[in-house]
Amino acid sequence: MPHLPLASFRPPLWGLRPSRGLPRSHPLSTQPEPHGSPISRRNREAKQKRLREKQAALEAGRVGKSKSLAESSKAWSPKEIILYEIPTEPGEKKDVSGPLPPAYSPRYVEAAWYPWWVREGFFKPEYQARLPQSTGKTFSMCIPPPNVTGSLHIGHALTVAIQDALVRWHRMRGDQVLWVPGTDHAGIATQAVVEKQLWKEQGVRRHELSREDFLREVWQWKEAKGGEICEQLRALGASLDWDRERFTMDAGSSVAVTEAFVRLYKAGLLYRSHQLVNWSCALRSAISDIEVESRPLSGRTELLLPGCPTPVSFGFLLFVAFPVDGEPDAEVVVGTTRPETLPGDVAVAVHPEDSRYTHLHGHWLRHPLTGQLLPLITDSAVQPHVGTGAVKVTPAHSPADAEMGARHGLSPLSVIAEDGTMTSLCGDWLQGLHRFVAREKIMSALRERGLFRGLREHPMVLRLCSRSGDVVEYLLRSQWFVRCREMGDRAAKAVESGALELSPSFHQKNWQHWFSHIGDWCISRQLWWGHQIPAYLVTEGHAKGDREECWVVGRSEAEAREVAAELTGRPEAELALDRDPDVLDTWFSSALFPFSALGWPQKTPDLARFYPLSLLETGNDLLLFWVGRMVMLGTQLTGQLPFSKVLLHSMVRDRQGRKMSKSLGNVLDPRDIISGVELQELQAKLRDGSLDPTELAIAAAAQKKDFPHGIPECGTDALRFTLCSHGVLGGDLHLSVSEVLSCRHFCNKIWNALRFILKVLGEKFVPQPAEELSPSCPMDAWILSRLALAAWECERGFLTRELSLVTHALHHFWLHSLCDVYLEAVKPVLSRSPCPSEPSQVLFSCADLGLRLLAPLMPFLAEELWQRLPQRPGCPAAPSITIAPYPSAHSLEHWRQPELEQRFSRVQEAAQALRALRATYQLTTARPRVLLQSPEPGEQGLFQSFLEPLGTLGHCGAVGFLPPGTAAPTGWAQAALSGTLQVYMELQGLVDPQTHLPLLAARRHKLQKQLDSLLAQAPLEGVAETQMQQRLSSLQLELSKLDRAASHLQQLMEESPGPGELKP
Repeated sequence: MPHLPLASFRPPLWGLRPSRGLPRSHPLSTQPEPHGSPISRRNREAKQKRLREKQAALEAGRVGKSKSLAESSKAWSPKEIILYEIPTEPGEKKDVSGPLPPAYSPRYVEAAWYPWWVREGFFKPEYQARLPQSTGKTFSMCIPPPNVTGSLHIGHALTVAIQDALVRWHRMRGDQVLWVPGTDHAGIATQAVVEKQLWKEQGVRRHELSREDFLREVWQWKEAKGGEICEQLRALGASLDWDRERFTMDAGSSVAVTEAFVRLYKAGLLYRSHQLVNWSCALRSAISDIEVESRPLSGRTELLLPGCPTPVSFGFLLFVAFPVDGEPDAEVVVGTTRPETLPGDVAVAVHPEDSRYTHLHGHWLRHPLTGQLLPLITDSAVQPHVGTGAVKVTPAHSPADAEMGARHGLSPLSVIAEDGTMTSLCGDWLQGLHRFVAREKIMSALRERGLFRGLREHPMVLRLCSRSGDVVEYLLRSQWFVRCREMGDRAAKAVESGALELSPSFHQKNWQHWFSHIGDWCISRQLWWGHQIPAYLVTEGHAKGDREECWVVGRSEAEAREVAAELTGRPEAELALDRDPDVLDTWFSSALFPFSALGWPQKTPDLARFYPLSLLETGNDLLLFWVGRMVMLGTQLTGQLPFSKVLLHSMVRDRQGRKMSKSLGNVLDPRDIISGVELQELQAKLRDGSLDPTELAIAAAAQKKDFPHGIPECGTDALRFTLCSHGVLGGDLHLSVSEVLSCRHFCNKIWNALRFILKVLGEKFVPQPAEELSPSCPMDAWILSRLALAAWECERGFLTRELSLVTHALHHFWLHSLCDVYLEAVKPVLSRSPCPSEPSQVLFSCADLGLRLLAPLMPFLAEELWQRLPQRPGCPAAPSITIAPYPSAHSLEHWRQPELEQRFSRVQEAAQALRALRATYQLTTARPRVLLQSPEPGEQGLFQSFLEPLGTLGHCGAVGFLPPGTAAPTGWAQAALSGTLQVYMELQGLVDPQTHLPLLAARRHKLQKQLDSLLAQAPLEGVAETQMQQRLSSLQLELSKLDRAASHLQQLMEESPGPGELKP
């Protein structure tokens, strides 16, 4: 079990400060510390230092009752990496016979467990059906299939963390769980990657190969590179049923896609039409709306675009004159952001009520480039206040113009070809030129003809292809379309009626708006990689005079030929069919995933048992493009909603609130957070990407600022827990690595707690059944009540699918109830001889049930520790915590004692007051006596049962009572608690006033300077003002405490003997 020092790895980041020292050399470099060994002197010194820091923080008012994970982040110092090196074959159970290592190390904890879980079949519903706690219910989900080309980023990790937590909870409850893994073939992205690789390695372009040869190259690439995502999912602990893994281009998916196309066509929901589509000239393909990135431009901006030799300017408005025919001095000036489309103009439009152009109604204009006559039309869609109030009409390259052209019977002119060059309709002088090169030539021609009327900056939104970076064009193309209106109405009504539940519910508004304005969906893509469309053009054998193309659809060419013969009345042998070379939009196959992954269209046992899915969980950015289409096609093709509940999480942003983007250098690979990474490696990943030099420089600088020393190793469990701690009901998730690092510290707390508990239990401990445990000691009863409360809160969080409630409950129980309070309070009890047995039983129940509560979120840590607990006699233990029963609130209800918890909260207040007094008077090792005084008899009874825990938690000596009405003892510090309770702490003989008064004066001077600085600041507003007032109140309170302490010490000095006569 070697410890690997990270000598060159100093990873503070985003607010974390580096430790100046190298990692300490652990004295037990080959064997972990045994449970029974004494605490080393170094550990005691470190613990005392942490105690002093906490006391100082209490004195400064910086420690609240329950800090969040984000607030409690600590400075990071390099840690030893402990490796699990016991020879273990993949799939064999990990050896846990040895003692726990002295410190938590993610690599040690996460080793070997996952292959064993998979081999044992714990993730399969068939195994879960045999569990003693089996409910007979099913719970099914599918993973949103990530693109096979890429690797998972932190947004994917959020999806996995949420889904796996829900899946593991249902499995431990006894449900038969099926979570289907899969990847998407990602048509455009995969083809682009393979094309780049072919050119780089072989100097070959795609069109130099046959379609079959190219597809063979793609499949080879997929087999070689496509497993990375699956490895990432395993590293994240995703409990997927890998025997049911699907790929959207595998044989089963291909059958489902073809069947869906044929059924939709026969239902009249698929048709072929010549329409405007989003077109990427760089890819030479239609693209979906989700692949169109809208980039706002505030003014003139130059961009370097694919295939264009020089940067192209956008964000301006060009004004061009259209002469009025027959009136030499009259013209209509039109503003345009796209002068390259001028050759495609077929009219100029104005608003019918725009008085500037009323006198020209019915007139004709001359085209500024060709001189052809164009009508001046009136249309209420024109906005008179924009530009000059006159717009050019280009129906072949604008949806709005196409609608206007249709209303006025105008024929479109396509002047941009699919490769982005100008067509023959533009004339010889422009034909074949790149459209943005032609733009400059057109602007020069306008100047030469005296029809150029100026340029001005103009804010606009530029549509870019997210895959290629090229400007997206609207082009007229013959494509296949899905009629969405009828299916969209059903999807909208499903949400309106409550049959489909969207959570958070505010997404319903977007859902209803999208489906009320939905257009038909273009599903043709001009690619080779993907599902080739099962449609065939009848090229011979149909009526010669028929100008319309004759298309038939079939599951195979033979079936299509039968359809064609019936349609044309000709023998099959006389017909020639050409299959559509295009492939289907990737989103088409993805929309079928919930049922195609279960074997549809065949009536498989999985489909009958697990469909519809119990829940669909995904990012809210996929609500419409993926979730909406799954609902449409699922309802149409299966007759059922594909799922009844949809849970949507927010988009992950960095700590500064920026969207994760490669060009910003803030995209985080989960593996880098799990295993840690140096800055040099992060920068190398940027250089290996596809950023242009300018973006690379910006990204590298941002990365160096955010991660100056790289990223520390945080572990899978810490990452999962942190991601789940953010509520889905909020806005975007702002994640910083320091949050994850703080959660690693939380893991270490749990680790140390179990090391302590295992030491207490020893080898001969025999657990008793939890239902028989009824402690008589108030402290034991209190921690079991807190445990029962945590189980209730976890159950509520899982049932409502609000995982932040679960993480908060677990964090509070383990850290604030068990570690900070109970373990400290019980230590004196455990040191007695003979040691009472009841605390050991309580500790075992806290460990056993607490780890099971934790397991859905921290599966590796929970398994590692739970496997080392002794087994309860008389009942067979579950082989793994992944299938152990999840603690139910009902089963632990007999432990709940809310009144006891309320009483003990007063004890905790008193302990905090005592620690604050110790910090004020800087008592580091002394254990002063304490007296409590209250005129209320009931309050004395409240504290009577907790006197020993109060002394322990307050780091004091004996605690007693001062009778009501008795004068305060001389030489004792005093603090008042809420209500009528007074707390007195002995100082006589423990504090040297002459030494201590100057220290108090120095601290007071420092705080006074901070107060004066705040008071001198300009007035603030809103939240900033509230925070300012809170800080002012805190400083004023601390100053008053210091003044009282100084006054008390002054009095003590006057009444006490000299420093040489102090008690030892």
